[in-house]
Amino acid sequence: MKNYTLALVALVGCGTLFAAPLQHPKDPVDYVSPNIGGIGQLLTATIPYVQYPHGMARLAPITTPGIMDRYLADKIYGFPAGAAVLMASTGPVGTRAEAYASNFDHDFEIATPYYYEADLQTWGIKAELTPTQEAAYYRFTFPASAHGHLALTLGDRAEISVTGNRVVQGDEPVDREGRKRTAPENKTREYFYAEFSKPFDAYQTWQNGSLTHDAKQTGDQIGFVANYTTTANEPIEVRVGISYISVEQAHRNLRREIPDWNFEQVKSQARNVWNQALGAVATAGGTERQRTIFYTALYRSLGRMTDITEDGKYWSGYDNAVHNSDGHDFYVDDGMWDTFRSLHPLQLLLNANQQEDMIRSYIRMYRQSGWLPSFPSVGGDRAVMIGHHADQLILDTYAKGYRDFDVNAAYAGMRKNATEATMIPWSHGPLTSLDHVYFDKGFFPALADGETETVPEVTPERRQAVSVTLESSYDDWCVAQMAKALGKQADAAYFTKLAHDYTNVFNPAIDFMAPRSADGKWVANFDPKLGGGQGGRDYTTEVDSWLYTFSVQHDVAGLIHLMGGRDAFNARLDRLFVEQYSEPKYRFLNQFPDATGLVGLYAQGNEPSYHIPYLYDFSGEPWKTQQRVRQLMDIWYGDGPLGIPGDDDGGETSSWYVLSAMGFYPVAPGSPVYEIGSPIFAKTTVRMGNGKEFTILANHTSAQNKYIQSAVLNGRPLNQPWFRHADIADGGTLILNMGSKPNTQWGSAPEDAPPSMSQK
Repeated sequence: MKNYTLALVALVGCGTLFAAPLQHPKDPVDYVSPNIGGIGQLLTATIPYVQYPHGMARLAPITTPGIMDRYLADKIYGFPAGAAVLMASTGPVGTRAEAYASNFDHDFEIATPYYYEADLQTWGIKAELTPTQEAAYYRFTFPASAHGHLALTLGDRAEISVTGNRVVQGDEPVDREGRKRTAPENKTREYFYAEFSKPFDAYQTWQNGSLTHDAKQTGDQIGFVANYTTTANEPIEVRVGISYISVEQAHRNLRREIPDWNFEQVKSQARNVWNQALGAVATAGGTERQRTIFYTALYRSLGRMTDITEDGKYWSGYDNAVHNSDGHDFYVDDGMWDTFRSLHPLQLLLNANQQEDMIRSYIRMYRQSGWLPSFPSVGGDRAVMIGHHADQLILDTYAKGYRDFDVNAAYAGMRKNATEATMIPWSHGPLTSLDHVYFDKGFFPALADGETETVPEVTPERRQAVSVTLESSYDDWCVAQMAKALGKQADAAYFTKLAHDYTNVFNPAIDFMAPRSADGKWVANFDPKLGGGQGGRDYTTEVDSWLYTFSVQHDVAGLIHLMGGRDAFNARLDRLFVEQYSEPKYRFLNQFPDATGLVGLYAQGNEPSYHIPYLYDFSGEPWKTQQRVRQLMDIWYGDGPLGIPGDDDGGETSSWYVLSAMGFYPVAPGSPVYEIGSPIFAKTTVRMGNGKEFTILANHTSAQNKYIQSAVLNGRPLNQPWFRHADIADGGTLILNMGSKPNTQWGSAPEDAPPSMSQK
């Protein structure tokens, strides 16, 4: 009897086991959490965009104005419908967006890259949305109500027309990133064409608070509201095409991309598109948290809309072209000062043809406006932050073997920017007296201590003289490399000389990069930690000289020499990560609000820092790179609303994580190599744009096993902490054997260091 009972229990147990539901593995898109970063560390929070990769239709709930930490907003005011704001309600009719706003709760929300759902609690309406490349699809499920409404609100200098009992169209000015813009000098408009699945029972339009039954409104603060009687759980859908050309183009986009009333089909297609894009990087091992952070960072890295190709199309394949008032294309540029560092190298790795398309569009911009784009760039207005970092994009693409663009035209644009454009931050125009100091003396001049600005071209962003010198030196190195490739030896020699100008702002008396006035004297009383006023902008850009002293990506070997050799260089790097603020932290961040994500004075929240943890690969202590990148990924990237260390800046901050989590990073874009860090996944497979696969195997990797013991690349021992793009361009395998203790011999010899300009 006893044996029979045990057997029965065993059978029951087996039956329970076999009856248990199978656990299906997640797709990459299932790991993405768009609300990561929805609370900013100090400045800008992320937006939970629903869009195609690089899509023009970028959709997200429009939340309570003034609440910058969007995740903490209490209300949804509507959703983007091109230039308009679309919202559903069952309340009274109003003439402003706030009249239709609704409370919402993140616990009753679904946020993914391809679909968003929220409970509009004030009205008892379920709101859903899903995108295509250039159109949006909304579904609102109403309760039983005699006062159901769908409203479209617009701002100033807008137009709206009702053309039938189911169609509304209109337009409004926008800025270079698609945000609403009311400045009279802005002539770019965003157009929309909206179709409703249910005919209007009635409708009204308004302008400046006055409701009418006019079918057309033009002017400021205008809008439209449709009235409906709805039954319980009745869905009403809205399809919206968008364009920067015309309403007719918006209509064509809608017809092409959403020809039928089938919300689930469009949603499924958007999911598939994202799975394909995110599936370009397959991971195994790691934790659920790490995969959530990783695939969300990859989603952010693939999200930004940028440029237009040579044939007038967006480089990601849009059917639109955008025109400004003189008939030339209006270009939606990305923040090159940020994104040249890791976002574009990542995108080049995943889709080189797309990057070639982008360069072709930049060349067209040069031919039309006379300048290669800088950041930001709007049409022919080439006001820049600092530097001309299209140089890095072009050289990096060329040096890695992707050359399907007019190389000579690209070089001509690079050369013109380098020799004829002012370097004054956030300015544009011909050379000034300050630029001539750079060419004559080898540094961009700062104001002497107590001196008042007299150069009219200098903007409120001030001179940023040290950073301008350092970043211009890097730009000039890029121009020199392109000149060499094209056989222009005189140009190569000239720009190589300028590429050494960083040495002219290194003050050996204090061992920091420091400002010099036009007469060549060091600015008195310079404090490398706190000097330069707000954001350090008298001398540096957003962060202090403790960070900018390491901003010599193109010649780390030369910087090591300036600092007195490897030991002194490593001691300074070590100190950076523990140095404190010399005053309360809140005061330091008040002066440097971009310097979030602090580890000592290192700031993971701002881009000039990103290459610095990898500099130990150049100085004989690569195990410290391995330890630091793991620390930074673990501390400053998370899977919740506080999960981004600073401004994501179009995916740049996220792309640092993607590359670092895979185990490598490009210290100097333009140099076709990658420096090795410490991968967090046991296996990462990158499917490159040419269909070839690059696999990184990290044997025994774990939280403690972060140190490389030995490495093999494509079947051969690798004893240096870097590899060439050519090693992986046709596929390859990097095997890293990991352990819990540093191997201080691996990659530490002087000959193991990555290449630099001054390396012999």
